[in-house]
Amino acid sequence: MTPALVVHRVRAGYPGAAVLHDVDLVVPTGVLVAVLGSSGCGKTTLLRAIAGFHPLDAGSISVNGVPVAGDAVDVPPEHRRVGLVPQEGALFGHLDVAANVGFGLRRGERRGPRVAEMLDLVGLAGYGRRMPAELSGGQQQRVALARALAPAPALVLLDEPFTALDTGLRAEVREQVLTALRTAGATAVLVTHDQQEALGAADLVAVLRHGRMVQVGAPREIYREPADLGIGTFVGDAVVLPATARDGWAETALGPIAVDGPEGYGLILLRPEQLRLGADGFVGATVLESVFHGHDATVFLRLDDAARKAAGDVVRCRTTEPGSPAAGERVRVAVEGRGRMYAGDPAVVPTALSPTAQPRTDRHGVDE
Repeated sequence: MTPALVVHRVRAGYPGAAVLHDVDLVVPTGVLVAVLGSSGCGKTTLLRAIAGFHPLDAGSISVNGVPVAGDAVDVPPEHRRVGLVPQEGALFGHLDVAANVGFGLRRGERRGPRVAEMLDLVGLAGYGRRMPAELSGGQQQRVALARALAPAPALVLLDEPFTALDTGLRAEVREQVLTALRTAGATAVLVTHDQQEALGAADLVAVLRHGRMVQVGAPREIYREPADLGIGTFVGDAVVLPATARDGWAETALGPIAVDGPEGYGLILLRPEQLRLGADGFVGATVLESVFHGHDATVFLRLDDAARKAAGDVVRCRTTEPGSPAAGERVRVAVEGRGRMYAGDPAVVPTALSPTAQPRTDRHGVDE
């Protein structure tokens, strides 16, 4: 089957500033791909290039097998069969909901059944005569999605569409939007800097860093088998330790750990949920703080002296046990499952690679 989108060795930027460097991305039909990256990595430039709002310096883009950008090709945005859902809906304030949804349809179709079908799809049946100002932020985003889907595009682009919503509303609207996309059988590219959103919502995750596509894979693969340490610490909380690997095992401050990756000196990546607190743990530790999240808790630990010299001052553990230990308690720490080994200087533990990798500053004097 022809992919819905093929981005091949795309370069793009602004005068004096290159942004995208030989970016490749293939999006199969019917799949939701999340393009994940930090601010300034080129996500929006890539989205605008696909939509036709930003020129290419090199490379090519095809939609549904049809070249839309590249050598001697630059199809206007309105002819690319691409729908766009911007960050804040961007509805036309002087038009009612029905007119907004039907805006991209041929004039004769605007009064047909398609508008009502799209409103029903996004859970807003009967809202056609309302004005945008009468809607909540989440409802406006769903109207924007209905408008994008109405012309039956080959591809829907979503530019961080949930960023402006309150935290509680964001998850609800995201689920409604994703359900509508899957019900419609749409192919979509979601641009986001939210790791949880990308891992939880997408069929595939494409990690963009400094304008380069560094890994594309299923969410579970990106989280469990990151291509490098930078990706591993960006897509989730991480415990990074110096280690020496040989014959599939690594010697670490937390004991021997089964690993995948190169042998020799380097760094091992673990996830906080792999750390277990129990009497049979390899090393002792003192609890600095337990932060309860409802479904689980994060426990910040200061390892005993010998282990702390190798592992750093603080190690993070995530536990689903109903009674997490309180600050000041003594525990023992064990590791469950396999780690990922990366070549590197074991004397340099990259504790600041991810803003989520460090404990917050609290009364215990732990630095974030």
